[in-house]
Amino acid sequence: MNIATAGAHRSAWRRSPESAHAFHDPAHYVRTAQVAERGLLDAVFLADNSYLHPGFPGFTLDPLITLSAVAQATTHVGLIATVSTTFHHPYTIARSFSSLDHLSGGRGGWNVVTTRNPPAGRNYGYDVLPARDERYARAAEAVEVVTRLWDSWEPGALVADVDRGVQVDDNRVHPIDHRGAYYSVAGPLQVPPSPQGRPLLVQAGGSDAGLALAARHADAVFTSQVTLASAQRYYRGIKKAVAAHGRAPGSLAVLPGVVTTIGSTEAEARRRQDELNALTPPVDQLLAFANWTGVQASVLDLDKPFPLHALPEVGQANGSVGFDLSTRAYLEANRSRPVRELIADGPTSHWKLVGSPEQIADALGQWFTQGAADGFNLLCDTYPEGLELFVDHVVPILQRRGLFRREYEARTLRGHYGWAEKPAGHAV
Repeated sequence: MNIATAGAHRSAWRRSPESAHAFHDPAHYVRTAQVAERGLLDAVFLADNSYLHPGFPGFTLDPLITLSAVAQATTHVGLIATVSTTFHHPYTIARSFSSLDHLSGGRGGWNVVTTRNPPAGRNYGYDVLPARDERYARAAEAVEVVTRLWDSWEPGALVADVDRGVQVDDNRVHPIDHRGAYYSVAGPLQVPPSPQGRPLLVQAGGSDAGLALAARHADAVFTSQVTLASAQRYYRGIKKAVAAHGRAPGSLAVLPGVVTTIGSTEAEARRRQDELNALTPPVDQLLAFANWTGVQASVLDLDKPFPLHALPEVGQANGSVGFDLSTRAYLEANRSRPVRELIADGPTSHWKLVGSPEQIADALGQWFTQGAADGFNLLCDTYPEGLELFVDHVVPILQRRGLFRREYEARTLRGHYGWAEKPAGHAV
C-alpha cells in the first residue's frame, strides 16, 4: 500500500484541518500503517520527491526516518522506502536500509529510483540532471554496490561469543573493493545481515533501462497499467526478461498500481468521488488534468473528447516513460468520453476502480488470475478512511475466494512474498 499522504485523491487533504497536516504528521503514517497491518497487507510504501512543489507540498518527511517510526508501532507489515541513486551514495543507502531492516526485524525494502525532476536536482547541485540513460547506468552500478555490501558478511560471521571473547569472525567479513564508472567503494558494510538476509529490492521505472534494471535485480516491480490487455503484455514481457537474466520468472513480483474509491454500492462510490472532486475548484481541476497530460488547458474543450494529437512525446509530460505510456493508454481507451468526465476520473496514471467492495474484488481477482499481476500497489482515495473501507470490506471477500491470506505466516517482508530469506554472503 502506497501511503500517498492524505490520500490518492488530489482533494484528500482538503477534507479537514487534520488532513491538511497529514503530509508532515508522523502519527498519520503510523495510524495508516497500522490499518494496513490489520488488513494483513504485505507492506506499506512511501514514495519521495526531494523538493517543495509550489502550493502542494506532497512529500516532505524523509521516507526512511518515517518508516523507522512506523517500525516501532507495527510488528508484521513490510516497510518500503524510496531513495534515489542519483542523489545518494550506495554505501549510505546500504547502511540505512540495513539499519531499517534491523529496526523492523527484517521488514525493510528499497524502492530504487533515478529521479527525473529538475527542481529536485537543483537541491542536490545539478543545474541539469543527467540524461535518462546515464541515470540508469548509475543506478545499475549503485544497486550492484549496495547488494554486494549487504552480502559482504558470510553466514556465521557474527559470532557474539562472550566466553571466547569473539564478537565477529573477521575472516568471514569481506571487502568488496568496487571500482566502477561512478563509484569506488572498499567495503565491507559495517552492519551485519538482518533476519531476512537483505532488504527487498523494488523498482518502478517504465523505460527500457528501468525494465532492464528490474529484470536483473528487483524482487518486485511497481508498474502503471490501465487495461487488462496492456497489463498482460507487460507481465509477459517482464517475466521473459527476468528469465533472460537467468532468474526464475517467479522471483519477481509484478505489482500494478490501483487507486480505489469504495462505497456500499457503485452509486455510493460515485457520490464519494463527486464529493471529493467538489473540494477543489473546477479551474484547479482543469489545470491539474492539463498538467498531467502535458497539454495546455486552452486546447481542452470540456464537452469534447480529449485531443490525442496534442499529446507530447512519451517521456515529456510526466518525465516518466511508464507514467506517460499509461496516461496515453488511458486517454486512448476513453477517446469518446468528454474531457469533463475524464477530469472527474482524476489525474492518475494508475488503474482506477470506483465501486462496491464486490466490484473491487472482482476486478482485482480478474487481473490476478488472468496473468496481469502477482499483486497490487494499492492507493486509496483517502487515508486512513479509504484504506479502512478496503481492509474491512474488500479483504474479507478476497479471503473467502481464496485469493488472500487470513493471517500472517511470516515476520519478514521476504516471507510475506513467500520467498526464502537471502543468506548472507550468497553473492560474495
